Amino acid sequence: METTHRVFVGDSRTLSEIDDESVELVVTSPPYPMIEMWDDLFTDLDPAIGEALESGDGRDAFEAMHAQLDRVWDELERVLVDGGIACINVGDATRSVDGSFRVFSNHARVLEAFESRGFDPLPDVLWRKPANSAAKFMGSGMVPPNAYVTLEHEYILLFRKGGESRDFEPRADRRYEAAYFWEERNRWFSDVWTEVRGELQGLAFEDDAGELRDRSAAYPLEIPYRLICMYSAYGDTVLDPFWGTGTTTLAAMCAGRNSLGYELEDAFLDVFERRVEEVPSLSRSVGRSRLQRHREFVTRRREDGKSFEYEADYYDTPVVTKMERGLRLREATAVEPIEDGYRIEHGPLSIE
Repeated sequence: METTHRVFVGDSRTLSEIDDESVELVVTSPPYPMIEMWDDLFTDLDPAIGEALESGDGRDAFEAMHAQLDRVWDELERVLVDGGIACINVGDATRSVDGSFRVFSNHARVLEAFESRGFDPLPDVLWRKPANSAAKFMGSGMVPPNAYVTLEHEYILLFRKGGESRDFEPRADRRYEAAYFWEERNRWFSDVWTEVRGELQGLAFEDDAGELRDRSAAYPLEIPYRLICMYSAYGDTVLDPFWGTGTTTLAAMCAGRNSLGYELEDAFLDVFERRVEEVPSLSRSVGRSRLQRHREFVTRRREDGKSFEYEADYYDTPVVTKMERGLRLREATAVEPIEDGYRIEHGPLSIE
């Protein structure tokens, strides 16, 4: 199996290199409006945003920032296939503007934007970001009433285009081989994820890329990897219009899907290029971790006196459901540079 991964340096408000209805899944985390680290970026896109912030008009700044994101959502509506899924990771913002402290509800504004474009909202996911500070509140110390809850969670908002689920040919191998284990389904399709950090091996960046990583606000590899496994099949194409350090592309490479990315700063691509050679070992580690966790689940289930009705076709392990029998994990075996990206050969997961 072969996949391609292309990254374009450009403005995702115009995805000019991507054809209409050619993408099956979007997994992305945009810059969050009203988070100070993104002020300069949004002001570059619309100088009126900077003027609103300087004058203390937080509401106008908030709406103007989202107006820039709206142009990207217009493009996602164009490039997604009917039944395609958009996964938008976003956090709310707390900020004092003109002396008044308040929360800016980014997730609600993004939800409104997608609904207005005809997308159907699906149940969303909350995941908890570990706080760097021991302080769990802001405000007036130990006495009421002027302290504020610390935001330690983000939203993964899920939308389907067109109202109907995608159609596949009967018993499509690329779909059934991309199945997930029963216990993965139960964990992944929970509406609260508390264990995403550290579950899969991360891909570290060089020390000299630390500033870039800070500016990208990259999320853990586990998040896009799960979403890609949950909402796409082998052969599908995954788009990240806010590419950053390429976490979604790494996840797609590990999961055996094609990918496309858009990024304004070409420095991120230089960093990514130095790390791609680690993708074969990373994908093998991810696949083996999934299989090992399944075998540990089998052991626990048997210790509880429960039996299994089915055996996996490609692995020496039982499975709970008939749909899991054809599950076949992949690993990257070779990486070849191509114009604007990479071509990857995938083979069956090596378990020796």
